[in-house]
Amino acid sequence: MKKVLLVVLSVFLLSGVGFAQQTIKIGGIFDLTGATGDVGAPYAVAAREYINYVNKQGGVNGKKIELIDTDYAYKIPQAVAAYKDQVSKGVIAILGWGTGDTEAMAPMIAKDKIPYISASYSEHLVFDKTPYNFIGATTYSDQARLALQWIKDNWKDKSRAPRVALIYNDTGFGRSPIQDAEDFAKKIGVTIVDKEIVALQALDATTQLLNMKDKNPDFAINQHTLMATSTILKDAKKLGLKNKFIGLNWAFSEKLIEMAGDASDGYMAPMPFAFWTETKVKGVQFMHKVHKEMSGKTDAQPVNYTQGFIGAYLLVEALKKAGNNLTGENIKKVLESNKFDMMGLSADIAYKPELRKPNVSAKMYAIKKGKIEPLTDFLKY
Repeated sequence: MKKVLLVVLSVFLLSGVGFAQQTIKIGGIFDLTGATGDVGAPYAVAAREYINYVNKQGGVNGKKIELIDTDYAYKIPQAVAAYKDQVSKGVIAILGWGTGDTEAMAPMIAKDKIPYISASYSEHLVFDKTPYNFIGATTYSDQARLALQWIKDNWKDKSRAPRVALIYNDTGFGRSPIQDAEDFAKKIGVTIVDKEIVALQALDATTQLLNMKDKNPDFAINQHTLMATSTILKDAKKLGLKNKFIGLNWAFSEKLIEMAGDASDGYMAPMPFAFWTETKVKGVQFMHKVHKEMSGKTDAQPVNYTQGFIGAYLLVEALKKAGNNLTGENIKKVLESNKFDMMGLSADIAYKPELRKPNVSAKMYAIKKGKIEPLTDFLKY
């Protein structure tokens, strides 16, 4: 009887060790149902589909990836709980989401040495005090700087400076680029005439837009997600506002055209990402292939899918380069010492230890007659 028990126990332990050796655990903290779920859900779908695709191809260096993900509904306490749970389960890296929660957890992330590739593009996350935080795109602050530089460069009235309003939500995400935008505007000679706060899920922005109208801006830069942006554009059309609107990345998507209708016509954004319809781009072709193989569908995906795909792709490439040394310290070193070819899904990504900006690149796009069209090549400031 003892021998039988020992054999069974040995088989159990050996199979357990084998599973651990053959599996790379990574975490996912996503918003599927919260205030940013409209853009968070397709982001998560892309991350899951790409991880499943990698596993179907044999995994990373012969090891399958186990994605342990949580819907935290855009609530910081739930993000913290999810983070602690995932770390306790042995994840070695995490695909994160929001600005408020990512910034709040940064000290924990640094202490635990967990590389954390976030969907927050807050510039607060690129400096030495957040050494294990990595962002997957041009920061919100740099997007705002690029938009302001584009306004300055295309301004025709030499009798005065262009006037710009800033619209944002009162969250860590919403506030993230505002001071940097004000500072940069002052530096290049653009006048910030107004700042208006609109809630993330606002169904009415009339009061704020009337306040803004009194300041007579030429442009309004909008840091939001899609629901509030749709409200802002539709209310602006009803009120007959003449200024042009420019959104940062989460406020611009194919879905916005459905939500805002013709009120979205003329709306612009400095976007760091390729769109699903840009089928000449190598990375877009690859993304189509992955989506078709993993979902069995060929339906078009919003740009937020591209963003989730980029985050997962970047992490997988880092895991490949890390080889068998899958520690947080080594994955961090790999991310900071390599240039990652993003196949045109975004500009190539190259972090530096002292300033972990992936790049400073975005193209200006505009919605014209229900379609998204590029206006420029990559912008610079």
